[in-house]
Amino acid sequence: MEARYPVLAGPWEAELEIQGSRFIAQLAVAATEAEAHAFVAEVKAAYADATHNCWAFVAGPPGSTRAVGFSDDGEPHNTAGRPMLNVLLHSGVGDVVAVVTRYFGGTKLGRGGLVRAYGGAVQEALRDAPLAEKVDWVPLEVTLDYALVGAVERLYPSFEARVDEQAYEAAVVHRIRVPRPQRAALEKALADASRGGIRIRALE
Repeated sequence: MEARYPVLAGPWEAELEIQGSRFIAQLAVAATEAEAHAFVAEVKAAYADATHNCWAFVAGPPGSTRAVGFSDDGEPHNTAGRPMLNVLLHSGVGDVVAVVTRYFGGTKLGRGGLVRAYGGAVQEALRDAPLAEKVDWVPLEVTLDYALVGAVERLYPSFEARVDEQAYEAAVVHRIRVPRPQRAALEKALADASRGGIRIRALE
């Protein structure tokens, strides 16, 4: 997987009204196909009275087509799910699922109108959705002498390492996590700082 990429900070929703029809776009984080399908089922259950609940997802880094899916849910072929998927694939956001719920307002929009409506609803939701960063963390256990604590703790920020737990016994033990691309450089820096006197154990 890519080491880091933008994801949603949490669920998000936007609504459009087009020629009397309501289009409610809901977004959520979905790192796997199973998570995407679970969210789709949840929305379908909540909006069981809707005319359509169309959906699309990208489970993986932004633009990745390794694990994607979509459904028109009764709308004309490729007028809903595929345009929604295209928006997600070009959004720069990964691990994302979108469901657009439609309540029909009495006016048919035509194929082009449906494509614009469903794609536009997802774009509208993404426009203001708060983002976070997904990081591929590597957990490590670092055992060191008390005399090295200050020097080691000053090193961590340079490699974006975060200390999750600390234990002070015969030696000091840090349970840390570090972004995967930074792991080798951090381990070298720790070894250089202690002349090999620090023990590092992977916790994966």
